[in-house]
Amino acid sequence: MGLPAGRRRRTPGLRREEVAQLAYISTEYYTRLEQARGPHPSREVLAQLVRALRLSDAERDHLHHLAGTPQGPPPGPSREVRQSIVDLLHRLPQAAAFVLSATYEVIAWNDLAAALMEDFSALPRRDRNVVRRAFLQQPAGGRRLYSVTDADEFARTAAQHLRAAAARYPDDPELTVLIAELLDGSEEFARLWAAHEVAARPTLCKTFDHPLVGPVTVNCDVLDITDRDQRVVIYTATPGSPSEEALRLLSVIGTQRMDVAR
Repeated sequence: MGLPAGRRRRTPGLRREEVAQLAYISTEYYTRLEQARGPHPSREVLAQLVRALRLSDAERDHLHHLAGTPQGPPPGPSREVRQSIVDLLHRLPQAAAFVLSATYEVIAWNDLAAALMEDFSALPRRDRNVVRRAFLQQPAGGRRLYSVTDADEFARTAAQHLRAAAARYPDDPELTVLIAELLDGSEEFARLWAAHEVAARPTLCKTFDHPLVGPVTVNCDVLDITDRDQRVVIYTATPGSPSEEALRLLSVIGTQRMDVAR
């Protein structure tokens, strides 16, 4: 908690002076807030109390409600993935599964996702953004984004989602830089951005042209993690299909030959 160790306490929890110390406010001021005798606290003070008390998102919102200060937009999209979601990814050995942030950064993945797409652990964080890859890293020949059949549809959907994300996180510097890079480096993105579309159709099926195992057709399911503005993407093959066999082979091959093949 950032406090020096002391004697064992009779009751759990922080004392008033300790909360005040962690929130960088005076004990007297905190006591007045606690007893509803002080003026309405500023957003900065509330943010310090949220951090000091390690409040959840729901508790943070309730604190703002009690203080009569509506919660403003979050500064940026969350990149922290709950451990239960990470565990879920690894409990799906026959599915390629990964987590996308609101800005399309791959922030968690399982082994099969790395084998089907690429070894994300070998990439710097910047290059794990699939929108940046789709629009700015097109290889010779025009086959982009892991050679998926819906690359153009994905590009359109991604531009729509990014526009919505920009409205939710207007003060996020990373998102601002990403959009500026895309607008400057991709005429296609600039055209899609200028269309001001925000609705997107879900992709139910796609095919990867994998360099080692050939075409892999997968069903696409997306689970929204609403409290963190993240999405779990799950690719599965139809049972008994050649694509299921291809995924099984990839689960054995892993990423050990991916660099050579690509």
